[in-house]
Amino acid sequence: MSCKIGFIGLGIMGKPMSRNLMKAGHKLVVYDVVAAPVEELAAEGAQKGASCADVASRTELIITMLPDGPDVEKAVLGPGGVLEGARPGAVLVDMSSISPIVSQRIGAECAGKGIEFLDAPVSGGEPKAIDGTLAIMAGGKPEVFEKVRPVLQAMGSTVTLTGPVGAGNVTKLANQIIVACNIAAMGEALVLATKAGIDPEVVFNAIKGGLAGSTVLNAKAPMVVNRNFKPGFRIRLHQKDLRNALLAAETLQVPLPITSLVQQMVVSLMNEGKGDLDHSGIVQFIERMAQIEIRKGAAATA
Repeated sequence: MSCKIGFIGLGIMGKPMSRNLMKAGHKLVVYDVVAAPVEELAAEGAQKGASCADVASRTELIITMLPDGPDVEKAVLGPGGVLEGARPGAVLVDMSSISPIVSQRIGAECAGKGIEFLDAPVSGGEPKAIDGTLAIMAGGKPEVFEKVRPVLQAMGSTVTLTGPVGAGNVTKLANQIIVACNIAAMGEALVLATKAGIDPEVVFNAIKGGLAGSTVLNAKAPMVVNRNFKPGFRIRLHQKDLRNALLAAETLQVPLPITSLVQQMVVSLMNEGKGDLDHSGIVQFIERMAQIEIRKGAAATA
């Protein structure tokens, strides 16, 4: 079943997600503050929106995919935002990774206008956005989730309702904690191997089938040993997610000591101008401390 969908936010993730919706037969009205991706998708058959409000006025389901909470609040609640154009009965699905508290605030504002709301952040980065195999974790009413599930399945291989509004982003924060800490641990392990004169690629191949193996290890270790830090998911965006996790943890009085440490690593890398590297670049903090660089072959001094 196809429907007319508004898609706001056509960045690294949003553009391929939009393409997968179009491939599934949905008609799209798209908008971004940057004109180039709008023109690109229009050339592929999407309609161009003039603003967030314009997109919402022309569609029954609106999806937002934006960098952070303030961006979503501006796009939805601000002048020319979604709520100015959306009709009662429309559904807004925010697929951005933001604070669950902000999701709940936006959901309440939507409810006051008769608009249904789901928070449905994703995991998998650019490769899975392109493949349409994202992990999508949603929060909201079960009946609203079931209504939009077929649309979400055009973008993800797993689509899970995790609880009420805000639960999707709590789940995403849990995901991001595990990913960041995994990358940091991988960095320590491969720096140790390299310093010992062992090829880190050999170490990776030796351990990936054991208990230390993970999706994170399989995706990020080859990037690191090949010195490929082209962003699939940027360090600065992961910093934002860890910040939101720590803020949520403070509210709930939950200590997150390991997350706090990795957050400090990430902030240090951002201060060095590395915020736009792929988050596999978290290993560079450990490399700098050890004065060694993870790469194929013999150990090399950084």
